[in-house]
Amino acid sequence: MEEKTFRNYNAPDVSAAVKEHYRKMRKNQTLDYVQNMHKKYLKFDKPMGLWEAMRHLNDLVDVSDPDLDLPNVQHLIQSAEAIRAEDRPDWMQLTGLIHDLGKVMFLWGSDEDGTSQAEQWGMVGDVFVVGCKLPDTCVYPEFNELNADMQNEVYNTTTGIYEKGCGIDNVDLAWGHDEYLYQVLNNHEDNKLPEEAMVMIRYHSFYPWHTGGSYSELLNDKDEEYLNEEYLRIIRDFNKYDLYSKSQKIYDLEEVLDYYQPIAEKYLGSGPIYW
Repeated sequence: MEEKTFRNYNAPDVSAAVKEHYRKMRKNQTLDYVQNMHKKYLKFDKPMGLWEAMRHLNDLVDVSDPDLDLPNVQHLIQSAEAIRAEDRPDWMQLTGLIHDLGKVMFLWGSDEDGTSQAEQWGMVGDVFVVGCKLPDTCVYPEFNELNADMQNEVYNTTTGIYEKGCGIDNVDLAWGHDEYLYQVLNNHEDNKLPEEAMVMIRYHSFYPWHTGGSYSELLNDKDEEYLNEEYLRIIRDFNKYDLYSKSQKIYDLEEVLDYYQPIAEKYLGSGPIYW
């Protein structure tokens, strides 16, 4: 797979909207905000089929992405097709196809929460741990000081409200599509995706950890496995497809359904998913 230059947030052609998105995200994503979003969104009371959710992403462009300005459904198909082209396992192909589906929260989101088409700071972008000090490995670290939690001595340490070695699975991340989809699938009775897929979904936007090397004080042995090259290269392996598959090539979802639908039914069943 050809590796071009992506995620250069300081490039001259990066839009002001991308930087403004991250300013709002860093300012507004406090521990209280995240906990409120859990209460609001994790009710699992909105039945919607997988393909209906996919089609809704024809109406959403991710404002945080400095590399692609196509409807998000195109990014999902591009990722899946790149994984498929290298003959990776069928569950990984499906993971590529659905990994951003949590963005459907814009259907019942709001500008106030940052979960709408117009205001996406509560839905997309690189995530970080809330309830502890924000690291310099965040995109645009100069915005860290805008977060009110960083003025709270309880939160403004490397471990914050957490115990040392508690494990990444046990911290609260900034609210967004990753955590939302992970929780929705974790609640889905027919979900048979392997643990590796769930890790890819939950942590693929957690760049300060898996790429920046931050939060070492919070890690446990399982986290080391997550990042170990021998453990299926879980997150970094997936991210090369998430990142380097981006292009201006346009796919028709209806034309790839025949291939992906049997895989989706194998791992997620044929009934609705409760969002």
